[in-house]
Amino acid sequence: MEKKKVYLTLENGNVFQGYRFGGAGNVSGELVFSTGMVGYVETLTDPESYGKIVVQTFPLVGNYGVARSDMESKKVWASAFIVREVCDAPSNFRMEEDLETFMKEENVVGVYGVDTRQLTKILREEGAMNARVSDKPYVFTEEDKAYKVTNAVASVCNPEAKIYENENAKYTVAFWDFGAKRSSFDELVAAGFR
Repeated sequence: MEKKKVYLTLENGNVFQGYRFGGAGNVSGELVFSTGMVGYVETLTDPESYGKIVVQTFPLVGNYGVARSDMESKKVWASAFIVREVCDAPSNFRMEEDLETFMKEENVVGVYGVDTRQLTKILREEGAMNARVSDKPYVFTEEDKAYKVTNAVASVCNPEAKIYENENAKYTVAFWDFGAKRSSFDELVAAGFR
């Protein structure tokens, strides 16, 4: 993986230098963190991640690659993904591709080489805040600091009706999808609902 410098600037003025992977471009979003040791594919594709820059606190990400069947929705919703170290030689019998390839295909900006635990500490002490991933350190304006995720529900909801069958279902449940995860439907079917 080619080392191309990139900067993560927080609205509080902190700047972290890392290296780019995945998609190209500069992005802004609400900076949040995920503490899971696994589940990075699920986190990235969770509609709840819409418009957010996700920091993964576990230090090594990508070690089991990507299996698209783990996706919580049809695409990645996160604006960017910040990791300490990205694995470029994953190993898993279910793996279809590595994280770098997946991020490029989904055009999601990734940053590695950042102290994600320090970032998490800042977020825990100061709360979620806006941030920007860019080719050089960024100077936040008041307008940047006021950035809010907008049109989230309209962007992530599925307006088409779909039926999830269960041959032994005793009950039928209506589920309004305002950005639900695929696993929510899977759990209802497994519990015996149609």
